[in-house]
Amino acid sequence: MATWSSSATSVATISAAGLASSAGAGMTTIKATSGTINGSTTLAVTSGFVSTGSLATGRAFHTATMLGSGMVLIAGGIDGAVNVFTGTPLRSAEIYNPITRTFSPTGSMSRARSFHTATVLTNGLVLVTGGEDLVGIMSSAELYNPSTGTFTPTGNLNTARGFHTATLLNNGMVLIAGGDDGAAAFAGAELYNPATGTFAVTGSLNTAREDHRATLLNNGMVLMTGGGTDAGSTAVATAELNNPAAGSFSLTGSMRAARIFHTATLLNNGQVLVAGGSTAILALGAAELYNPATATFTTTSSLNTARLAHTATLLNSGMVLVVGGADSDVTTPSILGSAELYNPTTGVFTATNSLNTARAFHTATLLSGGTVLISGGVERTGSTFRTLASAELY
Repeated sequence: MATWSSSATSVATISAAGLASSAGAGMTTIKATSGTINGSTTLAVTSGFVSTGSLATGRAFHTATMLGSGMVLIAGGIDGAVNVFTGTPLRSAEIYNPITRTFSPTGSMSRARSFHTATVLTNGLVLVTGGEDLVGIMSSAELYNPSTGTFTPTGNLNTARGFHTATLLNNGMVLIAGGDDGAAAFAGAELYNPATGTFAVTGSLNTAREDHRATLLNNGMVLMTGGGTDAGSTAVATAELNNPAAGSFSLTGSMRAARIFHTATLLNNGQVLVAGGSTAILALGAAELYNPATATFTTTSSLNTARLAHTATLLNSGMVLVVGGADSDVTTPSILGSAELYNPTTGVFTATNSLNTARAFHTATLLSGGTVLISGGVERTGSTFRTLASAELY
């Protein structure tokens, strides 16, 4: 059996079976040795998107969660093969294998759900909370066990919610904050304790918000940014911090722009990049940085393309990959295929290769080899919006 190696793992890694996975642009030498026999070749990796295996079921508003094994759990969402607005919430889940670059079915959830959360716990299980099915907003929660490929119920949320956030804290507990209770955005928050399998109410947000973003900072605090405050999803500029030690929220500096459907990405320097989103109808190109040391937001350069419902992923290089999205929050937005990179050193966004398929409301997951898995989402054909089964790698 041959032994494989890559001279530059920052460019490409290679598995024991000889399958190369790109990690960044550049050149590397791939070498195979078997006894006294050896051979090598030079591999050039250019930035860009390549198609990978397709999902068994087209889906949007799903979750994608990196497991300890390096595989990715894709769960729930909406199957809108004909029209996403009349689609059906899904119970099904599937696993992406980065080695074979294929998706395969795994156990189904106990409830169909979309607009839910999925969080890897320190014990390796995945906590799935809330969301919405055809009946309405749910309080149920369940755990996925990667060893058995099954979901089992756990304690219920104290308040049914969707469009909320779930953040794994440094103490191993999960902070569930805000969301929509079926009537309007609300401020309630609770903590999940993996040791007891139960949820307990904790301090409330100062501002009711749904579709906001929660970012765990290096100091252990959780930054909450933006979101919508009512059924019309009126965006807010306020931000607040959760202090897990005190179990309370406090206001911090406000963003330069009110926004919903944005992204918030923790950078290697400890600051948070907030990009895009929507204030009311049109997508925003503006981006800003939150500095935990000063508790302030400052403007950084703008996106090349205004976008909402996009993804932003911190790469191993320290740069941030921004992908896809839509140009407005109306009934007939344009879906975007463009992508760009943010360089924290220069504070500038630069265009990179485009997606093979334009998409919004998709997921983006950084794989252990440094590539990014883009899966599912919504595409537009004429005036119709359908969910995608396709996936691609950057």
